[in-house]
Amino acid sequence: MGSYRGKLDIIADILNIASRNAKKTQIMYQANLSYKVLQRYLTEIMEASLISFESAKQYYMLTPKGREFLDAYKKYSRTNKSMEKRLNDVCTKRKALEGLCSNE
Repeated sequence: MGSYRGKLDIIADILNIASRNAKKTQIMYQANLSYKVLQRYLTEIMEASLISFESAKQYYMLTPKGREFLDAYKKYSRTNKSMEKRLNDVCTKRKALEGLCSNE
């Protein structure tokens, strides 16, 4: 089963790439996005002031607000993974208990 990337994951991917001063095609390929989807995200995150465009050199770069987002996202991601693991453990234990209660 494939891994689904949500909106925050995609934004974080774009910002990580832009943190190295990347051109649009670099972001598109490295973030594995279609041109249409990339355009939508770039517009949204530029309006949110997470990245800026350096017109003289034709690349996108991370803003201080974008760096703040990435730092917060890393913390969120670690917490989310930990919680998912704990939830899976709870589900496994519940199934084991239910199995002990069955008459099979």
